[in-house]
Amino acid sequence: MIEIENKLLKGFKFIDLFCGIGGFHLALSSFGAECVFASDIDKDAKLLYKKNFNFEPADDITKIKADDIPDHDIICAGFPCQPFSISGALKGFNDDKGRGRLFFDIIRIAKKHNPQIILLENVKNFEKHDKGKTLDRVKSELEEIGYYVFYKVLCATDFGIPQARKRIYIIAINKQLGLKEFKFPSGNFNFKTLNDILISENINQISGRYVIAKNYTLKREHDTKSNKLERIGQIGLGRQGERIYSPYGQSITLSSQGGGPGGKTGMYKINGVVRKLFPRECARLMGFPDNYILANTQEKNYKLFGNSVVVDVLQYIIIEIIKNFFNAKQ
Repeated sequence: MIEIENKLLKGFKFIDLFCGIGGFHLALSSFGAECVFASDIDKDAKLLYKKNFNFEPADDITKIKADDIPDHDIICAGFPCQPFSISGALKGFNDDKGRGRLFFDIIRIAKKHNPQIILLENVKNFEKHDKGKTLDRVKSELEEIGYYVFYKVLCATDFGIPQARKRIYIIAINKQLGLKEFKFPSGNFNFKTLNDILISENINQISGRYVIAKNYTLKREHDTKSNKLERIGQIGLGRQGERIYSPYGQSITLSSQGGGPGGKTGMYKINGVVRKLFPRECARLMGFPDNYILANTQEKNYKLFGNSVVVDVLQYIIIEIIKNFFNAKQ
C-alpha cells in the first residue's frame, strides 16, 4: 500500500460490509477515516480482522437491522463475487446460496443512513454478467435511492502491483453533494514484476509445502521484464497441465479456490526452483503491508488473500474521490 501523509478523511466514518480481512479498512484508514462497523460470515476472516485492527466484525449482515448500525459517511463493500464470476455458476442475483442478493443489503442500509459515498468492488465479469442486465440493475437501485453511479474495470498491474487482477469498481456518490461526474485514476505507473516483491530465501530452507518436486518441462527461459503474464513451462501432460510462469512478468490472479497459487493456478521458477508463492508474497500482491498479521496456515492465507481486494487500487480511487469532493466544496 502507498504511504498517505495527508489524512484528509479524518473525521469521516465508514462501515466495512463483507469485510474479509480488511483491504477496504487498510485503504480508508490510511486517509484517517474511522471504521465504526464491520461484518462478515467467514470465521477465519473475522479472526484475522480482529487481530490486525482490534475490531471485531459482526456476523451475517442479513440478520442485522439497519437501525443497529452506527451512522457513517462511507459504505465500502466487496460483496460476494462467486455468483458473477466466470469460474462460478454465473447465477447472479439468483445464486442458490443467496449470495447474489446480498447487494440488496447494501441498498437497505444505504436507504436508512444516506451515506455520502458507496464504494464497491467485484469481479471483472460483473460488468457483462447477464448481458449487462446485472450492472444495470445495480445502477438503477443506487440511482433510485439518490446516487450518481460510476464504474470502471481496473487492473492491479497499472497501480504498482504486479498481479494480473482485473476488477470492477463501482462508485456511488450522493446526489446531495452535486458531483455529477467522476474520473477514475488511469494508473499506468510504478511498473513492477513479481520478482520485485519476492521474499529473499535460502533454497535449502524452503518448506516442501511450497516446492514442487515433480518433473517439469520448461518451454523457454525468460529473464527480461515484461508487463505480461509470462508462461514458460508446465508440469504434466494435457492441454494446460500445471502452469509454470516467469517471475519477471506479472503474477496470476490470486484465487481463493484450488489451494491458492500453485497447482492449476500457476507456479513460478524462482532462483532455480519451481515453487508456489509464500503467503507473505500473496499479501504483498494484494497491497497488504508486511506488518499485517497472517493466518496460521498456508491454506487459510491463500483463501483469504484470494478473496480480498487490492489496497493500492482502492487508495488511488479514494484520492480521486477526495479531489472531486473538495473541488465541489470550494
